[in-house]
Amino acid sequence: MSNKGSSASLVFIFCVVGVTLLILPTPSWASEVSHELGTELPLWSIIPFAGILLSIALFPLLVPHFWHSHFGKVSTFWGLVVAIPFLLVFKGAALHEILHIFIADYIPFIILLWSLYTVAGGILLKGKLRGTPLVNTGMLTVGTALASWVGTTGAAMLLIRPFLRANAYRKKKTYMVVFFIFLVCNIGGSLTPLGDPPLFLGFLHGVPFFWTFKILPHMLTVAGLLIALYFIMDYINFKKETLPDREEDEERLKIVGSINFLFLLGVVAAVLFSGIVHLGYVEILGVERSTQSLIRDAAMVAMGLLSLKFTPWQIREENEFTWFPIQEVAILFAGIFMTMIPALAILRAGEEGAARALIASVREPYHFFWITGGLSSFLDNAPTYLTFLNTALGRFFAGVPEKTAVAHLISQKGIYLEAISAGAVFMGANTYIGNAPNFMVRSIAEEAGVEMPSFFGYILKYSLVILIPIFVVVTLIFFR
Repeated sequence: MSNKGSSASLVFIFCVVGVTLLILPTPSWASEVSHELGTELPLWSIIPFAGILLSIALFPLLVPHFWHSHFGKVSTFWGLVVAIPFLLVFKGAALHEILHIFIADYIPFIILLWSLYTVAGGILLKGKLRGTPLVNTGMLTVGTALASWVGTTGAAMLLIRPFLRANAYRKKKTYMVVFFIFLVCNIGGSLTPLGDPPLFLGFLHGVPFFWTFKILPHMLTVAGLLIALYFIMDYINFKKETLPDREEDEERLKIVGSINFLFLLGVVAAVLFSGIVHLGYVEILGVERSTQSLIRDAAMVAMGLLSLKFTPWQIREENEFTWFPIQEVAILFAGIFMTMIPALAILRAGEEGAARALIASVREPYHFFWITGGLSSFLDNAPTYLTFLNTALGRFFAGVPEKTAVAHLISQKGIYLEAISAGAVFMGANTYIGNAPNFMVRSIAEEAGVEMPSFFGYILKYSLVILIPIFVVVTLIFFR
């Protein structure tokens, strides 16, 4: 199937599923769901989640050809390992949880990624940009600054291909892409609710839009250390490279497909709209969705379709654009979202669930920073953020209405919200699955011929060595 055909099929599936869900009547069991599953699920119910994470980590390393051809089947297998016994034991309650995570979380998540991926893929930076240490550091700095305003996915998809083309002549490129993931895909998204999903979730729950600038000093500390370290590493490696001669007819730098900046602005506006406007709620198969969020999703699909219509396909071909990265993310994250249902339910249950010892031990700001960040490295950082936001609210302002409690938390215990916010955003950089753009950038880099580290290689060679010491510094400065 052609790239155009794959895209059209993907969009068609989204549209058909969306319309079908809207017109179906609410099932009778939806109102009868009374289980608080997190209090009943045992800790071993997270084994399939560990299984899919280990599959993502080990299969590409041990059986790469099998993985490339069958990763969809592996994802489906682990999803069914959870879904079948879950449905047999908890019946309607389990079905409600599955529908909730896919209707309220997964589908909007993929629509956002698809729209940003499609729109950014239509913007081409033409001309020869040479990847010198100064140029590379400048691109990483610009991407870090952009991420809070167009989202980490938008900034990453906008810049990763020009970044790779600028460094095509360089022999050592792996560390470049890793630092790109650190900065553009994660750290840069920490200043506004547009930057990263957990901050947007906080915005929806009463955190003021510009409050997140409170973690500007934290962000500048992490970004500054990373950018300085990157420049040193790149300068050392650049001295060992042979710089190619400039060609006389070398084309000047120019942007092609600039109409897509309008569509990118449309995606950002749609996200902002859904957080500001309140139009009531509708039920889809027993799952409550806000009307404005449905409008947001429709608008983002429309922006992607407009990008496909008004961008000549030749531009995407020159941009080395393919659908594989977004397809891989959609398939693997379907399994991840399915298998993490028990883990999230146990966390939501707080001290009444199987993770009671862990939740009870979270007391100080640095506890919230590290537990939110550590779990956000492997779980979806948005519900993890919300879980520990609720933990803080319950600990300090039990029984107070949510918006009032959030206001009190900000005015009286703001350091706790800073810790939760910074942990959720910053530590998404710790693994490939900590944030969706990480996975997409890795896939695009591998398609471009960059040898990327394995799942554990990324953690052992880069996260533990570079990020964790920096996060210790952040703890000592801001969260002691």
